[in-house]
Amino acid sequence: QVQLVESGGGLVQAGGSLRLSCAASGGTFGHYTMGWFRQAHGKEREFVASVSWSGATTYYADFVKGRFTISRDNGKNTVYLQMNSLEPEDTAVYYCVADLLPAGVRAGRLYENGVDYWGKGTLVTVSS
Repeated sequence: QVQLVESGGGLVQAGGSLRLSCAASGGTFGHYTMGWFRQAHGKEREFVASVSWSGATTYYADFVKGRFTISRDNGKNTVYLQMNSLEPEDTAVYYCVADLLPAGVRAGRLYENGVDYWGKGTLVTVSS
């Protein structure tokens, strides 16, 4: 079983930055498309970003507006989400996900019911 453990969440002022990390174990990290979802209180879970096996391609939700960057380090079995210019609307629990896909598949939108593994989430709170 693949296990995903997020870290880096916390409280930040509007306009500030955070970098989330997701450490993977129990599988072949390089065979998974990795990504992030988030869920604000009282709202549905939504896709944030994804990155392909090699890290060559990425895909972002429209609301990111160039503020977030997803990356991965296969040597460290870790995926990152750099979040800049944070706004109170970004407040949510952020979840790391892993999706087993064939080699050569480009990063794209991931769907909640289609991913293979989920982390337990890390809370990001942005104050105004």
